[in-house]
Amino acid sequence: MTDQQRHEAFKASRSEGLPVSYVPAPAEPGGALTVPEHDANEEVAGVIDRAVRARLARMTGGLSPSALMAVWSDWAIHLSTAPGKQALLAQDAMQSTAKLWEYTMQCALGFGGSRPCVQPAQGDRRFRGEAWQKPPFNLMHQSFLLTQQWWQEATTGVRGVSKEDEKATSFAARQVLDAFSPSNFFFTNPEVLARTMAEGGMNLVRGAQNFREDMAALLSGEIAPPDDTFRVGINLATAPGKVVYRNHLIELIQYEPTTETVRPEPLLIVPAWIMKYYILDLSAENSMVRYLTGQGYTVFMISWRNPDERDRDLSLDDYRRLGPMAALDVVGEITGSPRIHAVGYCLGGTLLAIAAAAMARDGDERLASLTFFAAQSDFTEAGELMLFINESQVAFLEDMMWDQGYLDAHQMSGAFQMLRSYDLIWSRIQREYLMGERPGSSDLMAWNADSTRMPYRMHSEYLRKLFLHNELATGKYEVDEHPVSLTDIRAPIFAVGTETDHVAPWKSAYKIHALTDVNVTFVLTKGGHNAGVVSEPGHPRRHYRVFTRRHGDRYLSPEDWLEHAALKDGSWWPEWTGWLGALSGAEVAPPEMGAPEQGLVPLEDAPGSYVRMA
Repeated sequence: MTDQQRHEAFKASRSEGLPVSYVPAPAEPGGALTVPEHDANEEVAGVIDRAVRARLARMTGGLSPSALMAVWSDWAIHLSTAPGKQALLAQDAMQSTAKLWEYTMQCALGFGGSRPCVQPAQGDRRFRGEAWQKPPFNLMHQSFLLTQQWWQEATTGVRGVSKEDEKATSFAARQVLDAFSPSNFFFTNPEVLARTMAEGGMNLVRGAQNFREDMAALLSGEIAPPDDTFRVGINLATAPGKVVYRNHLIELIQYEPTTETVRPEPLLIVPAWIMKYYILDLSAENSMVRYLTGQGYTVFMISWRNPDERDRDLSLDDYRRLGPMAALDVVGEITGSPRIHAVGYCLGGTLLAIAAAAMARDGDERLASLTFFAAQSDFTEAGELMLFINESQVAFLEDMMWDQGYLDAHQMSGAFQMLRSYDLIWSRIQREYLMGERPGSSDLMAWNADSTRMPYRMHSEYLRKLFLHNELATGKYEVDEHPVSLTDIRAPIFAVGTETDHVAPWKSAYKIHALTDVNVTFVLTKGGHNAGVVSEPGHPRRHYRVFTRRHGDRYLSPEDWLEHAALKDGSWWPEWTGWLGALSGAEVAPPEMGAPEQGLVPLEDAPGSYVRMA
């Protein structure tokens, strides 16, 4: 496509992209989301079935009982025909009982330095307190950990069980066991008992009040009122800028320069639509936007519209066209730069990878570089979040979304909480209902509570094409009826993974090395999916590892990469801006805000209107 053709297409899409004139593309005939022609009775029966499953999905938090039963049945059937494995498990049970008995006797005889039978897993903080090391609570938590260890052995290594079903079975077993941890109950938690004695039971009074408030909100379907300590546009998302473009799906924010000169190549950030964009512009002291403008970059940010039931037919390609592609056109119009640095975070990174592959296929060379924050392009090892993503589970979620037109963030939150249930579910119950504490306010918590939705069609396509069938990594994903391949990308890549990411595990993000044939600089940083990315200079106790694989170098496995990567203290942000600087030209005067002569008149001040949509 020539520059003139691109400009004409941009003007046409801009005139058609406003909310009042937007008409979503119809579902493709025969696609997963269309209703095939059937006998009228069959159609009625299908609608009834979907309605029933949609109601059941809301009751189970979107987790398909049939998907769960399938993996448990696979495990149970194969275990029933494995007498050798059964004998080993019986032997393990007897040995664990003997260990616990020996430990009990040593404690009873006063051997204070008795060695525990088993240590908690790395990251399990439930039993670290000193009170847990004294009788009878040491025996309780040791018994629990031995049981947990036995079930880990029981659900793994069963011949004939697929790798995916083994992981799902083991995960489900941990969820059940976590519910019975002695830390969850009043009489078996020494820390709760000590707090109750110290406060004369007032912690339980506060806990009962917290429980009553939460149950009232749950039964009424109301969302807890937001914490007024942090408010968008007041002390969140306050980097100065203007909304310079708006269509049905995005507002594009251009941030004001804070330096006298800037790099000629602007920076476009594509955040995930599962979250509000201002995770990258939280408080003034940890705003990535402010950091980038302070380093002399012209920054543009996509702010996604929060869809509702009217947007049920928005497709994944609508997000590509009206998102990064429309934004790239606007950024080029405003800055006049033929080259643009593009950044994608989480789902925004996946979408950016699709867009970049399509651009490379079509000879569009506007991308000066690509940066991915905790983003995945290959979903074969997408972590525990993918354990139950099979045909049954996807159909179950589709029925729930079909009924209401979207997937609500609160319906997604249960799945994310299950990934670390003892941290995000049971510890919360202990802290708020037994200790009587409510968590303090923070900018990250306020942002996390600012939920979004995902349209029915788009999310169904995302689950099927990317998660279920892994089309992007296998060269089968189509844009404009032709497949795209990440190997066509020629822009250098900077990719960030985080050490404790349970949403996009770093080894999954690392797969960008195997999918592209360009220079890839990969950073592994301390923290999780959000805290690892929001890691501003000066943040205490931060470190990261970095290594660049040059075009033509041999592939390194994640384990080999760890051996080669340099370990550095502090924030990875300066490492990134240094990398960007090496790919940027000499500094020039900043562009004006918007391009009035091109019809891109600033519409309103940042953070705009879409970010405020409930």
